[in-house]
Amino acid sequence: MTQGPRKRSSRSSSLQSAGEEEEGSSGVALKKQIGLVSACGIIVGNIIGSGIFVSPKGVLENASSVGVALIVWVSTGIITAIGALCYAELGVTIPKSGGDYSYVKDIFGGLAGFLRLWIAVLVIYPTNQAVIALTFSNYVLQPLFPSCLPPDTALRLLAAVCLLLLTWVNCYSVRWATYVQDVFTAGKLLALGLIIIMGGVQICKGHYYWLQPEHAFETFRDYDVGLIALSFLQGSFAYGGWNFLNYVTEELVDPYTNLPRAIFISIPVVTFVYVFANVAYVTAMSPQELLASNAVAVTFGEKLLGVMSWIMPISVALSTFGGVNGSLFTSSRLFFAGAREGHLPRLLAMIHVKRCTPIPALLFTLISTLLMLCTSDIYTLINYVGFINYLFYGVTVAGQIVLRVKEPDMYRPIKVSLIWPVIYLLFWAFLLVFSLYSEPIVCGIGLAIMMTGVPVYFLGVYWKKKPDYFDIAMGKMTHLFQKLCSVVYPVMEERAEPQESLKKDEDWEAEKSSQMPD
Repeated sequence: MTQGPRKRSSRSSSLQSAGEEEEGSSGVALKKQIGLVSACGIIVGNIIGSGIFVSPKGVLENASSVGVALIVWVSTGIITAIGALCYAELGVTIPKSGGDYSYVKDIFGGLAGFLRLWIAVLVIYPTNQAVIALTFSNYVLQPLFPSCLPPDTALRLLAAVCLLLLTWVNCYSVRWATYVQDVFTAGKLLALGLIIIMGGVQICKGHYYWLQPEHAFETFRDYDVGLIALSFLQGSFAYGGWNFLNYVTEELVDPYTNLPRAIFISIPVVTFVYVFANVAYVTAMSPQELLASNAVAVTFGEKLLGVMSWIMPISVALSTFGGVNGSLFTSSRLFFAGAREGHLPRLLAMIHVKRCTPIPALLFTLISTLLMLCTSDIYTLINYVGFINYLFYGVTVAGQIVLRVKEPDMYRPIKVSLIWPVIYLLFWAFLLVFSLYSEPIVCGIGLAIMMTGVPVYFLGVYWKKKPDYFDIAMGKMTHLFQKLCSVVYPVMEERAEPQESLKKDEDWEAEKSSQMPD
């Protein structure tokens, strides 16, 4: 149950006074420690996970030919760049951590923002982190079980160890967490660079049969508009994570410069890597071989690297390890931002008094992910909420247009032409319509999961006058965990451009004053 922001009663406030005094006098705040290189590492590291190594066949299978598949990879990269451009404007116009949650909340109101947060807290981030950690453990353990699959218990235990280790790193130091992200992002780029170079060597040797126009568009099934739409959807999911830097805006060094700059560097790099890695794959494998492989990069390495083929499974393991780190880092900031806005328990908005890391939010992220490791329905849940995740991308970009109309004179360090959000929304609507058409039950279940957040919002956030015993219990619990974790509520920076114009109800000022120290 979330605790909504409100004026506390005298009985409950006395139980929280010690914590409040500690918060107000600490002067502790999130530090700006993420530079341009680390910002690029966050974007690239979160986009490039295991997918490009393991299974790019989803795009090819639905595209029906190599040529169309490559067009899809290029097109989705361009659309991703357009979406990232829109997010860059929103990120410097509403310079708050939390990404699309913060933007949706400020533009469309508390309920819309809470539903975005609810689906992320309940399913999206815990399931994604659990799956990436399981992929890591699978590739680490596979050499120990060459003739069979690793035991399920061993996979889950190693995934849990990976999550515990990286959570400790993120709790200990923001700088350490960004170093881990930088190193493992560099590692996965080197591995993909090796694949691309080997593809270039193959082309020089004349192995480019499937890249010639007369063969590239040979179909192994009839073209179908619905399947091509699914191919675009698969490609768009492969670029997922492009908006993660917006979750940590307040920790960026010079965000007005580095946020758009990191986006403009990272998205073209990822698009180049994705397109040419797929070109390299088809220089060594036919479309049929690629579709039959469960780990394309591993098969590619076995064909071309010989005794050095072990490089590819190691590269997948390193890539997923860095992916877990990046997801923990950014998702904890989303939960931190939600707690600061009163949409999650207040404790999750607190940071360590010395290390300035959001330890409660990180521990909450860890626990929710470990719980997901205990369920056997992880992949089913991801299928259900993948549609909702993409739905909110479009809602956020639509919010950019709404904000332009309602607040035309608002200060915008970056101001892009409205043609770009319109193009993005047209593409987004095309994908959503075909998603609903092809998988109406899956999309409907995803919407139903999201709507379970409505009663939670009204009971936990909108209902201000809760019983005193509830306030007393929450105050005692918060104070206890403050002592255990040595955390306080951070001092917030004053922004040059206030956001009062974005308030959605007359309690906005009361909410802010009850959560933010002067």
